[in-house]
Amino acid sequence: MDYNQLAELLFPHITKTPEDYEALYPKRILPPGAKVTRLGPSPTGFIHLGNLYGAFVDERLAHQSGGIFYLRIEDTDDKRYVEGAVDIIIDSLRFFGIQFDEGAAKNGFSGNYGPYFQSERGELYQCFAKELIKKGAAYPCFLTSEEIETIRTKQEANKENPGIYGKYALSRTLSYEEIETKIKDGQSYVIRLKSDGASEIPPEEMRHIEIEDGIRGTLSMPENNQDVVILKANGIPTYHFAHVIDDHFMRTTHVVRGAEWLPSLPIHVELFEKTGFEMPVFCHTAQLMKIDEESGQKRKLSKRKDPELSLDYYRNEGYHPAAVREYLLTILNSNYEEWRAEHPLADIDEFEFSIEKMSNSGALFDLNKLNDVSKDTLVRIPAGELRSFMLDWSKEFKPEIAHYFEENPAYIEKILDLGRGGDKPRKDLIYARQIFEFISYFFDDYFRIEDDLPENAKSDVAEILREYLASYRHDDDQSEWFGKIRAIAEKLGYAAKPKDFKKNPELYKGHVGDVSTVIRIALMGRAQSPDIWEIQQILGEDRTRRRIQKFAEID
Repeated sequence: MDYNQLAELLFPHITKTPEDYEALYPKRILPPGAKVTRLGPSPTGFIHLGNLYGAFVDERLAHQSGGIFYLRIEDTDDKRYVEGAVDIIIDSLRFFGIQFDEGAAKNGFSGNYGPYFQSERGELYQCFAKELIKKGAAYPCFLTSEEIETIRTKQEANKENPGIYGKYALSRTLSYEEIETKIKDGQSYVIRLKSDGASEIPPEEMRHIEIEDGIRGTLSMPENNQDVVILKANGIPTYHFAHVIDDHFMRTTHVVRGAEWLPSLPIHVELFEKTGFEMPVFCHTAQLMKIDEESGQKRKLSKRKDPELSLDYYRNEGYHPAAVREYLLTILNSNYEEWRAEHPLADIDEFEFSIEKMSNSGALFDLNKLNDVSKDTLVRIPAGELRSFMLDWSKEFKPEIAHYFEENPAYIEKILDLGRGGDKPRKDLIYARQIFEFISYFFDDYFRIEDDLPENAKSDVAEILREYLASYRHDDDQSEWFGKIRAIAEKLGYAAKPKDFKKNPELYKGHVGDVSTVIRIALMGRAQSPDIWEIQQILGEDRTRRRIQKFAEID
């Protein structure tokens, strides 16, 4: 067959050549060793932790090497397109500190290698489909969906591998005249890769290929044996074909993607070979796993079962982006926690990220561990910055409380700094929603009595609070203040020290801790809180006295 003639029959409208595109998208001029990485999400409106996980690797590899990190929107499947999804992707990733050097933007794109929307690059893909036709490396396939279903049924009955290959690739042997007739008759067709391995030999006899994975080292696997579709009937490319063309012409050096793409790797290797393009370094990350609460076994994070898979979860709850970035590094690089312990105050970007330190087995995601990392991270963030973060979060997710963080900055910053000084600072703050719940007793509209009074002191509540108000001086230092509480305890029959009560419980009603807990609940509504004296200093004398008086009247 004259393949050039066939190519012109199938693509008469394609006039540009591969050389034209090589000139249009020249090799990037970058420092030696610079990496070019990309994030290629589909515009479905759902941006998840896996996207952020991969984007963080992409961003670190590119920026630590003086390279380029770009955003490409893989929107060839219009059935999955969701209006506004690109804005969601950009805003969500930007919130977590992921910045692109070029690529898709809210209004078009920036950069010299665009357009960065695959739906706008149709002629480029068709040019290279035409080239593969010319080489005899691809062919038009006229199989209908009904015929393909019949083939699949037969393969299942014969316990054969599913797909179009060997004797099932019925369009492979069509003559030029037969193809021309079918097209004139208006028959629909796709373009399939004519795979070198698409035969009926047993899997154990197939040629194996070896690929160097940036994370997993040398991978050995059977070559591709399927005549996969590269252009659909509407001329739109499949993911397999589009990403090969785009990664070449956007000059991508490293492709970071999940382990779920490993089975497709032989297809991509063959496509790179057939097009003659240099293959980027593939880096297949470990899948995000969690411990299932019911079975106790590891399983993949699920969109249906696990709300924490969606980035919206972290924004809604108000996790600080710095905390999420810290946590991701603990599961991305095995030496990060050791580095952070040695450099507690260092900027996260000073850490030298390495794909060699990434796990190639399942990466275990643990929300409790994230919370612990968040506590450690937030204790290093100044109160002024935390207040601004709380203000931004509340405006978007809890607007009824935003005024608290806007109207009296000094008051809020004192609250947020409570107990965070000294060599052993308290680590109470985790994420915005929890932070507000934790400090809500500072705001009269949200003050609630949440905990029970200590049993030992229930009969003396009114007397304890009367004595407390009588002796209360707002300008007492902490030592003077606690001395007065001890005096109240002794006067009312409580041990001045918990150890005295423990030693001789029959001599006392309780101990000084029971007395102070009564005061704590009257002021904060809780049996546990940071230091009462410090809280009173922030609340002020008037509010302190009002709360004590009101509680004493109720009880």
